[in-house]
Amino acid sequence: MTRSADRHVLQFCHGYDGPFLDCARQYASLFAGSGYKVTTVFLTGVADPEVAAGCASDEVLFMEFSSKAIRGLKLGAIAEMRKIAASRHFSFCIAHRAKPIYIALLATRLQVIGVHHAFGDYQRRGRRLFASIFRKRLSLLAVSDAVRDDIRRCLPKWPQARIQTLYNRIDVQALQARQVCREEARDALGLSPDEWVVGNVGRLHPDKDQATLLKGFALALKQLPTESRLAILGTGRLERDLKALARELGIADKVLFLGQVPDARRYFRAFDVFALSSDHEPFGMVLLEAMAAGVALLATACGGAREVVEGVGILFPLGDAEHLAQGLEHLAAMDPQQRRQCAELMLERLHARFSDQAVRAAFWQLPPVIELTARA
Repeated sequence: MTRSADRHVLQFCHGYDGPFLDCARQYASLFAGSGYKVTTVFLTGVADPEVAAGCASDEVLFMEFSSKAIRGLKLGAIAEMRKIAASRHFSFCIAHRAKPIYIALLATRLQVIGVHHAFGDYQRRGRRLFASIFRKRLSLLAVSDAVRDDIRRCLPKWPQARIQTLYNRIDVQALQARQVCREEARDALGLSPDEWVVGNVGRLHPDKDQATLLKGFALALKQLPTESRLAILGTGRLERDLKALARELGIADKVLFLGQVPDARRYFRAFDVFALSSDHEPFGMVLLEAMAAGVALLATACGGAREVVEGVGILFPLGDAEHLAQGLEHLAAMDPQQRRQCAELMLERLHARFSDQAVRAAFWQLPPVIELTARA
């Protein structure tokens, strides 16, 4: 593959809230040492030097549109993107989520790789029609095989080679360097050094199904170590209902609702088990963060979580509190040697499948990327 230093890649992101700043970093880092320069553009969000510094990009631009301004036809955003595209010799565009894909295709003549981070993006007939109109210029990436297969079901006439998977990933060493030791993490979260702790991090929302987690924890409690605790980090509209459920189950004194904890992944070593009870998680970055911390995994056997956990953790059927409880009991019974072996397996999985290095190698072998770089 011939590469030239004057080639540019346009990365177009909806915004930088939550995990999407790291998504921008992940995709920009794919081009490190490749001869391509990356210009990252954010559709929404005010200009922020810290965001720009965290993108791993050669150039970062902020369009600063409000959510209201990008409803409907998005003519202002299309005009602005047209100017940006004309100002550089871009080889192709990587656009994250539906609105940036729509704008990039209408505003430019570039080949576009559209990245999808959620299920159901092509359930709407209008989106399927739009994608079909631009099929010659559009290839699609999904963050997991589960999301990829959802897209393929919605677009059955598309060649499968044009709809591929590229996993989310982490800089393993950088994350581990940020994660504090067990004692410091427990102190920060208000947990006792001697407790056996099940951790959960996520919005208190029906999609995360912490209700099943509470029920499973209650069922398992008699078989768990005497000083066992469930620590839930996050906020959301179900907080009152979940606290009421904990009282109803008789475990309120065993459950800590810790609210929103800034940079929560720093404290994952506080947990003995990380439990994800989500309903069809598209991927589950928190699982990678728990793996980096060496924490045993328990997750629902659906969505992208299965692809992350299978073979290195325990899976249970969605909404099945009894099997969740059995998983907790099994993990509580592990001896120190088994826990070390589990941590080693998870670290191997991270490096082999979900590290920056592994995914960078996979990216350059994707059929749409080979096609695009051959044209450039």
